[in-house]
Amino acid sequence: MESRKLTAHVRKGPAGLEKSLPSHYYTAPEIFQRERDLIFAQEWFCAGREEELPSPGNSNVLQVAGESVLVVRTMRGELRAHFNVCRHRGAQICATAQDPGWNVNLRGGVTSSGSIRCPYHQWTYNLEGELLGAPFLNEAEGFRKKDFSLYPVRVDAWGGFFFLNLDLQNVSAEKCGLRSQLGPAVERIQRYPLATLRTGHSITYDVAANWKLILENYNECYHCGGLHPELCEIVPSFKQAGGSNLIWEEGIPHREGAYTFTKTGATNRAPFSGLSKEETVRHKGELCFPNLMISLACDHVAAFLLWPIAPNRTRIVCSFLFHPDEIAKAGFNPMDAVEFWDLVNRQDWAICERVQGGVSSRVHKFGYYAPMENPSLDIRNYVVKRLGPIQQEPAS
Repeated sequence: MESRKLTAHVRKGPAGLEKSLPSHYYTAPEIFQRERDLIFAQEWFCAGREEELPSPGNSNVLQVAGESVLVVRTMRGELRAHFNVCRHRGAQICATAQDPGWNVNLRGGVTSSGSIRCPYHQWTYNLEGELLGAPFLNEAEGFRKKDFSLYPVRVDAWGGFFFLNLDLQNVSAEKCGLRSQLGPAVERIQRYPLATLRTGHSITYDVAANWKLILENYNECYHCGGLHPELCEIVPSFKQAGGSNLIWEEGIPHREGAYTFTKTGATNRAPFSGLSKEETVRHKGELCFPNLMISLACDHVAAFLLWPIAPNRTRIVCSFLFHPDEIAKAGFNPMDAVEFWDLVNRQDWAICERVQGGVSSRVHKFGYYAPMENPSLDIRNYVVKRLGPIQQEPAS
């Protein structure tokens, strides 16, 4: 989680309760566009797991902050990313999920020979983005290939996740590096073998709620006692005193005899080696702004990638990560963790959609944070720091 020393210029409400962001920050297209420009297109955005591109020549086309990005594994085994835009006439080189296709086969994209070819005029690049050839143009005519490389997207990795940064102006990796953005989370969960883990199962959810509401919900447990009875059966601390005494840095203890997130609180999977004694029986969670939530048990990790689609719509990819030695065992079955998490997730998504409906009402101007919800101030302060002082809703 980001440092809680950030401050926002927001007056407190009745009884000293902190106010949330104004309602239109969760509903207005104008605010969502500013978030795209000032957050998702300028900061490191978690875009997937490195294992999704295991071999040289593998590629993915992703939509990040309204931009189409091509991610490739080069022949040297490195991850590279480029804007999916040809330097010649601007055609998208690779098909996207939104491409209707017209039931024709365009000769382009990432080829089996390890190059990137534009289907329009067959300009061809290597996987590093350098122009290899342009039909009927040559160096003798003053055409220099080095002037026409693909527009780069910065890419970095941590814990087996890869991150993209679309900001072309931000050239200083030292000033705005991924590790700097992740902050103390890297140290707090350093004993978990995140980079080694592999996906045993995944679920994609399409949630009719603003991405910030989902982060706020993740960052507090005031709601747990009423919303998650099954979860609180495994982790009673979540419902005690409204979840106000939770020390996430140390991990949250399970009930006696329980040590992981399954219906029984137990599993036949071995705990990760190298964990502290407390980590073998406690739950940890990290919110890595802007779009990665990580919940860690001793034998598996649930990783949530948020893809903000619209002010009132967020796609969430939940990946369940296990040690490859466990996956390789005969009879490996991740469903004890998957089914438990899926229930908890659907409870969260259902209430987030209720909140989205409520903040969209004309009578709702802003909400309040109870003291046990103070971690959700992280999200408010994070947004204010990047978008600037809170703007009042324009008069209709």
